[in-house]
Amino acid sequence: MNDSSPSVFQLGERIRAALATAIVDGDRTAFALLIALLTRGHALIEGVPGTGKTLAVRAFAAALGLDFRRIQFTPDLMPADVVGTSIFNQQSAQFSLRPGPIDAHVVLADEINRTPPKTQAALLEAMEEARITIDGTPLPLPTPFIVCATQNPIEYEGTYPLPEAQLDRFMVKVETGYPGEAHELDLLTRVAAGFDARSLDASGIAPVTNAAEVTSAQAAVRRVHLSDDVRAYIYRVIAATRANARLTLGASPRAGVSLLLASQAAAALDNRDYVTPDDVKGVAPLVIPHRLIVQPEAEIEGIRAADVLAEILTSVPVPRA
Repeated sequence: MNDSSPSVFQLGERIRAALATAIVDGDRTAFALLIALLTRGHALIEGVPGTGKTLAVRAFAAALGLDFRRIQFTPDLMPADVVGTSIFNQQSAQFSLRPGPIDAHVVLADEINRTPPKTQAALLEAMEEARITIDGTPLPLPTPFIVCATQNPIEYEGTYPLPEAQLDRFMVKVETGYPGEAHELDLLTRVAAGFDARSLDASGIAPVTNAAEVTSAQAAVRRVHLSDDVRAYIYRVIAATRANARLTLGASPRAGVSLLLASQAAAALDNRDYVTPDDVKGVAPLVIPHRLIVQPEAEIEGIRAADVLAEILTSVPVPRA
């Protein structure tokens, strides 16, 4: 095992423990956020109102202890409200660049599908290039940088579905639902004991890492070994989505790269310096379905992209150890 993998494992355990003090039944969400962070990617959390999407991201940012900004997306939000603008200084008679709330380590894009596509697109350069451009001047964003977006299901009134180009920028997408009885009773018990989601500091969430450690963990993930057989397996999974008759759009080469990187991160979080097919299977449901488009006929039958992927993962031969 390489010397860096244990640090990734330990970092993941500390962040998971911190999140567990704020959110119930949040293991999958915590895993998705960690995968996005360690791969220098971004995360999309979808769920009906009141299922802890915003709380999860706020708790995640608090555990990281990095600069955090929240952007509340609304129908009247303009691109300049996200990336920033030029301000005229009367004293110097010159324009100065003023970055917007996107200029932070952790950015919560809250209810991203409540704003029109023009403003959604303002995030594209930032998410892809880790920089913004104001009046033709490029400005780098902090390192590390991660966008954690939340959205309500697209069936809800007053929403704008994210276009494929925007969805493809998210390393992972995770769905939140109603907790089971035991978890919801745990939530009620915590609130009765004084837990207040509006004051995470008072609830005991303290920073457990820093920018330097996160950056080091990101570099360590890229050193996790990937065998030729596992790499070929990743390709076969991606290729199978393109050949599936129930999909009008299969996974892109970017999706294959994302699946590879996410598998490396999953291995490191499991305290290993090599990727297994189980790592690929474990992260594929977070990485692939939101990049697929189901045929209308199949969609009418209730078939979802996640269902098609599950069948593909069952049918594609797994390399032997």
